[in-house]
Amino acid sequence: MKIALWVIGKTKSIHFKKGIEDYRKRVKRFHTIEFIDIEIKGKSKNPEALRKIESEKILSRLKPSDFLVLLDEKGESLSSMELSTFLKKRMLIGNQDLIFLIGGPFGFDESVYLRAQMKLSLSKMTFPHEMAKLIFAEQLYRAFSILHNSSYHHE
Repeated sequence: MKIALWVIGKTKSIHFKKGIEDYRKRVKRFHTIEFIDIEIKGKSKNPEALRKIESEKILSRLKPSDFLVLLDEKGESLSSMELSTFLKKRMLIGNQDLIFLIGGPFGFDESVYLRAQMKLSLSKMTFPHEMAKLIFAEQLYRAFSILHNSSYHHE
């Protein structure tokens, strides 16, 4: 099973890039995870039009078998332990790639919500996309550390 974190937009801040790369390297010891920035050309200032453009790009990249998890402030809240359990269950099923998706500045188009199998919240607060990517990269590392009994996570 492949795991990927897709993000609408490009990570520009060198500080975030360094942190994300650090966690990508750490996770790599346990499992390969792709971090993919999806750039949108021809951006619109109209939120509805922009969500539609983003959704077309997202949906065209997904395979029918992909398990899509939206990182959405209205999603389910999981503890780090619960996230590790979720990953373990998905890996045991093993026949679907797992795609986590951080949307654009105006959220997701309805078509993406309909395609997703799960919504997951990082917090009730709103974060810039680069920060959400860094936070989730750390949580992926923490979840894999839990699964491998690493000393990184403390209860």
